Amino acid sequence: MDEQLGIAGSGAIACGVAVSAARHGDVVLWARSDDSAQRAGAAVEKICARLDDEASARRVRVETDLQALGEATFVVEAIVEETAAKSALLADLHGVAAPAAVLATTTSSLSVADLARASGRAERFVGLHVFNPVPRMKLVELAFPAAASTETRERSVALCRALGKEPVEVPDRAGFVVNRLLFPYLFEAVRFMEETGMAPEAVDTCMQLGAGHPMGPIALLDYVGLDVAAAIGDAIGADVPERLRDLVDEGALGRKSGRGLYPPAGEPDADRGA
Repeated sequence: MDEQLGIAGSGAIACGVAVSAARHGDVVLWARSDDSAQRAGAAVEKICARLDDEASARRVRVETDLQALGEATFVVEAIVEETAAKSALLADLHGVAAPAAVLATTTSSLSVADLARASGRAERFVGLHVFNPVPRMKLVELAFPAAASTETRERSVALCRALGKEPVEVPDRAGFVVNRLLFPYLFEAVRFMEETGMAPEAVDTCMQLGAGHPMGPIALLDYVGLDVAAAIGDAIGADVPERLRDLVDEGALGRKSGRGLYPPAGEPDADRGA
């Protein structure tokens, strides 16, 4: 890997990117607090243990000082899917990152052009949408602002390939390709379940065995997070089911909260390829 990768964030996507990159070189991951840093370190170790690749965990250095990302040549922002939060962090990263460094965002639904402007370096900016679980999922959707240089485009593609991913350039539209097509289907599955009274397991089994999907739509929504799914649905203009919004209001967010569209402990494990 020719780039020195830095990651700003400590959640599932940030840790997944860190593990994927650590297979090929050293990585610096920035977390906002000591607690976040401890959780990120534990998450990285857990992912690596699951992959039987504990050596990679030792190549991820977790820091709480944003200045640590100044040594990176390619910095990936991977925090909460909110324009204001991402814009503020990207502006801070512009002040920290080396002049030649590329800034990237892992947004799945926000405007890359808007985030590029907020970053202050639109010519060295890319939307780099990876998919969870990152170490297993091959696709990366690349969305470039109009001002992105040829060098930025080439480096972004080269980084993806160095990580063993398949980059596809997509238009800068809310949801890009996958989420734009996927989430209306997921939401329709929820409505169908509500209208018919079918159990979530039955709906998922039909789509897994009948359509060849590795995971059914109901389990996938719980895996993604119902709050995240609702936010993506709003961003792409999809009709988000009221049942899903009600669960979010109740704090039932899916796997991460222990309850969602599936009852507690009732879901298949995506990490086992269900």
